[in-house]
Amino acid sequence: MSEQDARFEDGTEKPLRLRALDSEDLTVVAAMLQDAVFPVSEMSWQPAKRRFGLLLNRFRWEDKSAAERQNRRFERVQTMVVIDNVDKMASSGLDRSDTDQILSLLDVHFEMGEDGCSGRVVFTLAGDGAIACAVECLDVTVTDVTRPYGAPSRAAPEHKI
Repeated sequence: MSEQDARFEDGTEKPLRLRALDSEDLTVVAAMLQDAVFPVSEMSWQPAKRRFGLLLNRFRWEDKSAAERQNRRFERVQTMVVIDNVDKMASSGLDRSDTDQILSLLDVHFEMGEDGCSGRVVFTLAGDGAIACAVECLDVTVTDVTRPYGAPSRAAPEHKI
């Protein structure tokens, strides 16, 4: 039996579980979370536990090709993103008191601090919004928490370059 690289199609029915402990890992997480949407009410900052969490409706990029080939609806799934070791949390360009506001995630990246470990995890949102978590060290977990469901828009997100 020969070894092969894993394919996206291999994981179509399994929940996504990722952990990012460095910038390279976070690049993979960012690709999987791109175009996720969530209401402001699904952000949770727990200072005593030094934890920040988001419950997102993630577009299933890993299923896009299969959905196109099979001529079926694209899927989304609810996904929990947890950042541990958070010292501070801040946001800009959004009204956290407007619990009906829906945010769209464009990117996640890590800005490393001078010590080579601490830094900021930054979520870039559509419409010039951002969420930043100052962390002691990078520790981000991503876990799908529901079964996939048909994307309400019936379309895959598109980005013009």
